This record gives sequence, structure tokens and C-alpha cells, in this order.
Amino acid sequence: MISLVVALVLGAIMALVLGHNSTHSGGFLITIATLPAIVAVIIMMVNGSLGASVAVAGAFSLVRFRSNPGTAREISAVFLAMAVGLACGIGYPAFAALFAIIIMIMLLIYDKIEVLGGKKNNLHKVLHITVPEDLDYTGVFDDLFDEYTSEAKLTGVKTTNLGSLNKLTYAITLKKADSEKNMIDDLRVRNGNLEISVSIPMAESAL
Repeated sequence: MISLVVALVLGAIMALVLGHNSTHSGGFLITIATLPAIVAVIIMMVNGSLGASVAVAGAFSLVRFRSNPGTAREISAVFLAMAVGLACGIGYPAFAALFAIIIMIMLLIYDKIEVLGGKKNNLHKVLHITVPEDLDYTGVFDDLFDEYTSEAKLTGVKTTNLGSLNKLTYAITLKKADSEKNMIDDLRVRNGNLEISVSIPMAESAL
């Protein structure tokens, strides 16, 4: 019971910490709050029982997860919750509490000081611009890139709409985060108001 109570309390604290100044959904935070206790119960049930271990493995093999891959922060939060639950389940609630508190304090510190260039990394974007097939796109946006970005590199060209349009992909680094909308508005004038999209690099969004 002590291990379960500690797991529930630590899960609630982790949910509060992760929910602080973040955009996590309520369902994700509830999952983080309850996951340590769930893992702890599973570990308690299978501890020392080979048959129970096989049964639990078979039950989990039937579960099909349909959710989209989370961000790096969400994935690390799930691993943290599982580690806390594992420690509580094998009978080390004090170690679980110490471990969880240290990790959460470090997360708050990293968020506060934006360590490891976090703020700068948010300026890295992937820009997709759709242009007419007859438009010579070489250098047509250079002056706008000089104004709004510190770096812009054409990384791909793809034909769309049966070859009547070209989709250009650029890796850019914005000078200022709040200049994104103004840049898009100016680009729309050049590409005939065709589709333009800005996204974060896949490496940052997935892991």
C-alpha cells in the first residue's frame, strides 16, 4: 500500500510539473498521473511468478496502440512514469521518490533557463512553397530570406498537380520568432497566393 500511495502521489506531482507552461492534453496528463501506479501493480503481480509474467506479456501483446508518436518531452515523460512505477513495484518507494523529484527539478530548471539552445532551436523551420511551373524559382525569394532569415537552403523540389506546380522545400532559420507571419504574407505575393506551409523539422517533432 505504501508503494501504491507513493506511485499515485509521484504521478500527480509529475502531471502538475509537466502541465506547467505546456500544451499537453488533459488526457496525457491523467495518463502520466496514473501510469506509475499501474506499472507498480503489474510488477507486484508478476514478481516471482513465471506464469503471471507470461500472462501479462500475452495480454499486452493484444493491445494495439493507435495514438500518434509523441514529442520528445512526452516520450521522456512516459519513460519517467514507467521508471517510477517500476521502482515502487519492486519495493523501493523512497528511491522512486528521490529519483522522480531530482528529474522533475532538472526539467523545471531546463525549462526556466532554456538550456541547450532550446530557444534558438525553435527558430529552425521547414518551409514549403508552391509555385507555378513556369516560374523560375532560382533566387526569386532571396531578398525575403535575407530580410527574415539568418539561413535559408533549398533542400528539395517536387512537381505536383500533374506537373503544373512545383513544391519547393527550404530549411530556414528565422531571425525572430514573431516574424513568421510577415514572411509568409510577403512570400504569398511572390508565389501567386499558392500554398505555403511552415513546420518544425521532423527530428524535433518526433524525437
